[in-house]
Amino acid sequence: MNPSYFLFTAVIVCAVASLVTGSSWTTAATFGVAFIGIGSGLDIPPAMTAGAVISGAIFGDKISPVSDSTNLAAGVAEANLFDHIRSMFYTTGPALIITIFLFFFIGMQFDGEGADISRTAELLEGIRENFSVGLLTFIPPLVVVVLAYRRINALAVMVIGSLLGAGLAVATQGVALGDMMNYMNYGYVSETGVEAVDSLLSRGGLQEMMWTISLGFIGLSLGGLLEKTRMLEVILEKMGKLVSNSRGLIITHVFSSLATNLFSASQYIAIIIPGRMFVPAYRKLKILPSVCSRTCEDSATVTSPLVPWGLGGAYYMGVLDVSAWDYMGWTFLAIITPIIAILYALFNVFIWREGERNDVNTYNQPHTDNQPQAELAK
Repeated sequence: MNPSYFLFTAVIVCAVASLVTGSSWTTAATFGVAFIGIGSGLDIPPAMTAGAVISGAIFGDKISPVSDSTNLAAGVAEANLFDHIRSMFYTTGPALIITIFLFFFIGMQFDGEGADISRTAELLEGIRENFSVGLLTFIPPLVVVVLAYRRINALAVMVIGSLLGAGLAVATQGVALGDMMNYMNYGYVSETGVEAVDSLLSRGGLQEMMWTISLGFIGLSLGGLLEKTRMLEVILEKMGKLVSNSRGLIITHVFSSLATNLFSASQYIAIIIPGRMFVPAYRKLKILPSVCSRTCEDSATVTSPLVPWGLGGAYYMGVLDVSAWDYMGWTFLAIITPIIAILYALFNVFIWREGERNDVNTYNQPHTDNQPQAELAK
């Protein structure tokens, strides 16, 4: 790999990896760890590499149909999942292009003089000696991309991708079926004896994600309580002047999610609470749910890695061994995306209303106690 194109390549590879796995965290803990090691050997500052890795990882996470945050944002805003993903391309797409160009030009300063490729060689040799790597191993991610493009149900995509991966592990890697079931539940532990390979591959499993799932349940429960006790409605009424038009609504939503990220230290809470609070305002202005869900991610998901005391920031600092204060200024996608969302709001572009775009659905209509029973039954 030419050192001049290293950062540029890190963004693209991590974006693709995150897209097919649906997890920016998994991407950072695997591809990201490898890029940090290789980048150090090429004499590239770890903070720059971490910024490139995280920028690519959160892009793929935001638009992957198998991502937890993508599904959560769509559900909170009552948007169709693929309408939500299509809408996000309008903000995240330009942000990724700008990020790639920035890292392309920044990378030109590195010529590779004094580069140490021993870690790269160690990784490659360890993988070759212990695993069967070939074109067949690209089938699961390729199938996930194709099924997602064809708008197959997200749950079906996750199940099919997982089963294909498990089947290939049994067929090509010699993994016993019983061991595979344990790996899918508890995660895989690599015991090759090569530290670089073992740290790269030892992770995964349902149990590793259970805390995220439980946090989602708790956050949704809290959001439901705030909504049904009309606390969110009261807060929204106090913000009446701020959210009376699309410009004020989206800008307020962005800053509310940023503030929630800072104070709750969780991107999931930052998606749920502001999202549920502003849904009635979006509905009142007849703005499509995919705009609301997109704003949830443009403000909450992408900025999570920038909060050092938050779950995202703490995780990235742990796996990449780089301080959030150091990589913060290099994580261009996380900085640019909210700015694009605010600019769209200021100039009222790509803010679609009902009837302006062929989205699958609009908001679930709230029922009131004074509605006729016949209408409710209908």
